[in-house]
Amino acid sequence: MPQISASRRLRRTPFSEGVEAAGVKGYTVYNRMLLPTVFESVEADYRHLKTHVQVWDVSCERQVELRGPDAARLMQMLTPRDLRGMLPGQCFYVPIVDETGGMLNDPVAVKLSEDRWWISIADSDLLLWVKGIAVGYRLDVLVDEPDVSPLAVQGPKAEELMARVFGDRVQDIRFFKFDMFEFQGHDLAVARSGYSKQGGYEIYVEGSEIGMPLWNALFAAGENLHVRAGCPNLIERIEGGLLSYGNDMTDDNTPHECGLGKFCNTHTAIGCIGRDALLRVAKEGPIQQIRPIAIAGDSVPGCDRPWGLFADGKWVGQVTSATWSPDFATNVAIGMVRLSHWDAGTELDVETPDGMRRATVQSHFWI
Repeated sequence: MPQISASRRLRRTPFSEGVEAAGVKGYTVYNRMLLPTVFESVEADYRHLKTHVQVWDVSCERQVELRGPDAARLMQMLTPRDLRGMLPGQCFYVPIVDETGGMLNDPVAVKLSEDRWWISIADSDLLLWVKGIAVGYRLDVLVDEPDVSPLAVQGPKAEELMARVFGDRVQDIRFFKFDMFEFQGHDLAVARSGYSKQGGYEIYVEGSEIGMPLWNALFAAGENLHVRAGCPNLIERIEGGLLSYGNDMTDDNTPHECGLGKFCNTHTAIGCIGRDALLRVAKEGPIQQIRPIAIAGDSVPGCDRPWGLFADGKWVGQVTSATWSPDFATNVAIGMVRLSHWDAGTELDVETPDGMRRATVQSHFWI
């Protein structure tokens, strides 16, 4: 099987040593970094995630730092979510759009102070877009990528593990908020967040030199909690309706098409670059939208390209992510479906690599 050749363009992470020792079996490339995709097997990793606790190397969620007097102004220019009420210590999920209202990224914004923000990005070259806006508008702000590598702790036992390493105060962090905690002389931002529905934390590890000491500390503290190395899990992600930028949505889609309209305060988010375009979208409504879809039959193969959705032979959308769910005994999927066929209960045909299957639009995601 062809292999990816190592180079300086494909960056290792502060936790790569631990990931390799844990027996990683597969990677993908994300923001020019290695992101683990499987350790034991996708299904075994899924079962463990839902039962115990995992430590995830998600360093690939690179940070774009905004620092300076115009940092807050620049942050608001990037997103249609109104950030005026956001306080230091909060994390906001923010659609980031271009001048047409198209999605460029769906990161988490971390407000460290009024003049310092991190944007924890999905897989796209957002740094270049943000630098361009800052230069083009002559803003008094520094935009760069700091030495910050997120490490996630996810699963039902995540709170217990984190308390053993950082103290009981970590349990007081509310969802999508963060606080500062000391580890070996370093102050780290710890947020109650993560790319799973099982609950957990993300540790923003500032300083690569403490990557492996922190990794080792978490594993030593969690030995009797059955802690394992893990990664974002395809099955659990689709069950929970967690979207993947570049797979389930691209810059051809608006936030409203992606079901993210609730994060768009378009009328009050003054200064957002895509505001005028999104005002038109909000008024007219989307003509297609993300929907959960169940696909009949045995386990489907991997979805490495969109699968067409059809009604009476007419194209009405596409499936963008799909897999077999052991817990729900069906193939679970995420699709972009046209308005005429997106109602729950609508039956469609989906063109999989194994041939046509029946598919049914669902009323909600599974978890």
